[in-house]
Amino acid sequence: MKIVIMAGGGGTRLWPLSRRAQPKQSQPFGDNQTLLQKTYGRIRQGWGNHDVFLSTSIKLAPFLRPQLPTLGPDHYILEPVGRETAAAIGLAAAVLHKRNPKEIVYTANSDHYMKDVPTYLRILRSAEKLVAKYPERTAMVGVEPRSPDTGLGYIKLGRFAGRIGRQRYYHVDRFVEKPDLKTAQQYLRSGRYLWNPAMFVFRVDAMLEKFRRWMPASYRILKLIEAAVDTPSEKQTIKRLFPKMQKTSIDYGIMEHDRSMLVIPASFAWADIGTWRSVYDMLSGDPAANIVLGKHVSFDSQGNLIYGSRKKLIATAGLHDMIVVDTPDALLICPKHESQSVKQLVAEMTKQRHHRYL
Repeated sequence: MKIVIMAGGGGTRLWPLSRRAQPKQSQPFGDNQTLLQKTYGRIRQGWGNHDVFLSTSIKLAPFLRPQLPTLGPDHYILEPVGRETAAAIGLAAAVLHKRNPKEIVYTANSDHYMKDVPTYLRILRSAEKLVAKYPERTAMVGVEPRSPDTGLGYIKLGRFAGRIGRQRYYHVDRFVEKPDLKTAQQYLRSGRYLWNPAMFVFRVDAMLEKFRRWMPASYRILKLIEAAVDTPSEKQTIKRLFPKMQKTSIDYGIMEHDRSMLVIPASFAWADIGTWRSVYDMLSGDPAANIVLGKHVSFDSQGNLIYGSRKKLIATAGLHDMIVVDTPDALLICPKHESQSVKQLVAEMTKQRHHRYL
């Protein structure tokens, strides 16, 4: 199985640390390793360097290459422009299909965090075996929810489908977008819903067939690109044709149409590091604790994430459940429960033409 690490996103909800030129996957969180390096390190515990590929943009590649010095240039799948996850996964499938039409692929997001790596790797091996057994099907990993999270998508379990070794797997009933709190609480009580971490395992020929059925215009582009892979015209062909790909997520473009998907429930501790709230949750074992990265003095302050530097003291008094992120040119202050709104804040800055801060 080949692993494609998806590292093309901008991470606007982690502004002001995550910027256009230095997105979240290139930033350290909690220690000196970046999210991309942590993802790569997890994968390398189960697969060789020759099995790992990085999907990112031409613009971001120069920032990411130094983080993975052992990854060869032919293991980079580069997009000339961002066209969302359907196009990114389609491009990876086309490139790897040219080299092995029956290749099994796992798409790993570069901004995920998890603690129980051995369990994670074992479940990925189970998903690989499941796709080898049913090559026309896509297997997903769904995470058993620990709380009624309104910032995540969900997978509703269908009927029990069988076991692969000791691992149970199910048919996918449907996907659900981010619910409100009351609905998320109902999902948690029912025991029939899993968090959707967008962990897909598939065979490349089967994935391209799904593009042919549900995204035919993009499929025709992918086949033209595939014909140029590993030839002198590869880069120019991708540069010319990839921007014509339909701009949509893999969930909307492919997965919501696919009634044959299978899902493996997983119980490992997982977080999508997509917001400052998720960074707090990743680093905190106590909801009343202050998580401090930098220099901080507090009085009567609890449940805060304080992100700064050792060069500037951040002092708080009477501050509770807040996010404070201080960078050399920008300062963010918001309640933890509003961390999803940072994306809209960045959109407003774009509208007001504060481009130097983006």
